[in-house]
Amino acid sequence: MAIFGIGKKAKKEDASKAPKIEASVPVTPASPGVAHVSLAHVLKHQRITEKASDLEARGIYVFDVASEANKRTVYAAVKQIYQVTPTKVRMVRIPKKVRKNMRTGQIGVTSGGKKAYVYVKEGDTINLV
Repeated sequence: MAIFGIGKKAKKEDASKAPKIEASVPVTPASPGVAHVSLAHVLKHQRITEKASDLEARGIYVFDVASEANKRTVYAAVKQIYQVTPTKVRMVRIPKKVRKNMRTGQIGVTSGGKKAYVYVKEGDTINLV
């Protein structure tokens, strides 16, 4: 059915001429799935609460993290920023909440997010200043 001069060979050639997409950033063998990039954007800030202070005494640190962060990226970010190897990372999603301003009566929504509990070995500490 090559009425217009386009046969199977022409279709195969077009497919082979398509540019190949390659990974521009190599992946480290120590942390699979995490690229050689700065991970400073993953950890937003330390979460300062009474519960977090009690956990810190036991070697568990609580951070607010980016909403797109996962356990692997948090693990790599703590390792890169604080030079401490975590033993375990647990993630918790913080739900959005509807709040009413009592003075004006306006209804608003608090932003949710994620927090991460980072467990470190006994004797290791993260210096949070």
